Amino acid sequence: MSQTGAIWLIIVAAFFAANLPFINHRLMVIGPLKQPKKSLPVRLVELVALYFLVGGMALLLERRAGQIAPQGWEFYAVTGTLFLTLAFPGFVYRYLLRRHG
Repeated sequence: MSQTGAIWLIIVAAFFAANLPFINHRLMVIGPLKQPKKSLPVRLVELVALYFLVGGMALLLERRAGQIAPQGWEFYAVTGTLFLTLAFPGFVYRYLLRRHG
């Protein structure tokens, strides 16, 4: 896989992973919940877990491409806010557009 293809794969995976907690009613897509609805804190915990899962996938692709570059806190701050920005469509759908009637 080319470097450009790997970058686009990570961006698309991050978009789907960021919106998954707001679209799906199951816990981490596979497990059932005891309550009929997921609360916002549960969705946010899922969002953080999926951030680290996509980050791990990106780390594996970077390792395949060559040497892994050392990252500081700035990198994680930027990628975390990017992940939250990518989650915005799912949040809007779940809490602002969908009728709860």
